[in-house]
Amino acid sequence: MPRRFAALLALVLSHPAAAQEPELAELTFGFIKLTDMVPLAIALERGYFAEEGLEITLEAQANWRVLRDGVLSGTLQGAQMLAAQPLAAGIGYGSEAQIVTPFSMDLNGNGITVSTEVWERMRPHVPSLPDGRPQHPIGAEALAPVVQAFRAQGRRFEMGMVYPFSTHNYELRYWLAAGGLHPGLYAPEDPSGQIGADVFLSVTPPPQMPATMAAGAIHGYCVGEPWNQAAVQRGIGVSVITDYEIWPNNPEKVFALRADFVEAYPNTTRAIVRALIRAAMWLDADDNANRAEAAEILSRPAYVGAEAGIIAASMTGTFEYEPGDVRAVPDFNVFFRYDATYPYYSDAIWYLTQMRRWGQIAEARDDTWYHEVAARVYRPDIYLDAAQSLIDDGLAAAADFPFGSDGYREPVTLLDGIPYDGRSPNAYIDRLPLGLTGTTRLINGEVVPE
Repeated sequence: MPRRFAALLALVLSHPAAAQEPELAELTFGFIKLTDMVPLAIALERGYFAEEGLEITLEAQANWRVLRDGVLSGTLQGAQMLAAQPLAAGIGYGSEAQIVTPFSMDLNGNGITVSTEVWERMRPHVPSLPDGRPQHPIGAEALAPVVQAFRAQGRRFEMGMVYPFSTHNYELRYWLAAGGLHPGLYAPEDPSGQIGADVFLSVTPPPQMPATMAAGAIHGYCVGEPWNQAAVQRGIGVSVITDYEIWPNNPEKVFALRADFVEAYPNTTRAIVRALIRAAMWLDADDNANRAEAAEILSRPAYVGAEAGIIAASMTGTFEYEPGDVRAVPDFNVFFRYDATYPYYSDAIWYLTQMRRWGQIAEARDDTWYHEVAARVYRPDIYLDAAQSLIDDGLAAAADFPFGSDGYREPVTLLDGIPYDGRSPNAYIDRLPLGLTGTTRLINGEVVPE
C-alpha cells in the first residue's frame, strides 16, 4: 500500500470529521515567488494536503494579474493572493466574478528598500543610535529632501510596488504620506495613480525588483521577502523600514477561491483550509523552530528559488537593513500566532479605506457599504468550520482560534500616530493626511467637496 494512501486511510478511519470526502481531489493552485507563499509549500511537502484527500499541484505565476486571471478563468482553482485582490474583484475591478477568502496566509513580511545612492542622500537626515547605527523606524521625512533634490534636477523620483491593489502599494503610500510626500491619486479617467504625485509609483514584479532598481529604472520599492534582503546582500540597496514598523502585525496575503467554487464544493473547501491551518501551525510552532527547514524548502526552484540563506535572513527572526546591520525582528513573518490565519473583516476594511483614500474608489461610501463588502468577500464562517473540525479530530485546540469574535480586531495605531478602528471606516479616512476623505472627490485633477 503506498505510504500516502495508508496515511490518508488511517486519518479517515481515526477522525470521522475528516471522512467527508472532498468533492474534487485534483486541484491546481497558483502562487508568486515570495516567502509568504510558504503555507502552500508546507501543506504540500509535509503531506497535509494529501492527508485531507487532496492532490495539489502548485504553479508559480508570472505576476499578480496573471494569477488573478487564472483564478477567474478556472485554470487555477485557488491561489495565494494579495489581500486586496479579492476585494477589488468584489467591487467590480477587472471582473464580474466574485472571489472570496476563507484563510489569511500571514501577517507582516514586507519592507521598503531604496538604492544605495538614495540611502547615502537620506542618511544625513536620519538620527543615529549611540553606536552609530540608524535609528528605526525611519520615516519618509528623511526621503523628502532627496525627492526635492531630484525635482530641482528635473528628475522624477520613481518607486516600485507589485500591483495597484497590493498591500505593498498601500503600505508604501502610507509611509510616504506620513512623511509629507504625495504618492499620487487614481481617477476613473487616469488609472496611473500618479495624479499630483511627488513620488511616482509603478508596477514591477517582485523577483525583478532588485535588478530594476540596480538598472536605475526605479529608486526604491516596497516588496515582500526575499527581495529586500536580496538587494541588501547584493550591496545595491538598503531597507529603510519594515511593514511591521508601519503597522505591527498587519495582514498580508490571503488564500482565495471563486465564490461559486466554495458554494459548489464545501467539503473540498474545508479540506483546503484544514491543510493550510495545519501548515501555518507548523510554521510558528515552538518559537519558529521549523523556519530553517521551511527556508530550505522555499529555496527550491519550484517555489521561490532564492538562496536559503537570503530567505532565512528575515524568516528566522532577524532582518538585515543594510550590510552588517542585522537586528532582531521576531515577528517579521507570522503565520499562525496572533490569529494570523483568521480572515478579519477589519483587515478587509483597512484596504477599502486605502482604495478610497487614493481614488480607486472614486465616490464616498457610507460605513455600511464597507462592512457589507468585507462580509461578502472575507469568510470567517468557512474558516471557523474548518478550525472546529480540526479541534474535533484532536489536531488543534479551541484556544488557538478566535471563536466568538465579531470579525473586528481591536483598534490599532499605525506609524503616523492615527488609530485605526475597522468599525468606523469613514471617521478613520477623514483623519488621514493627503488623499481623499469621505466627503471629497477628484475632478479634473483637483480634490473638491462632493
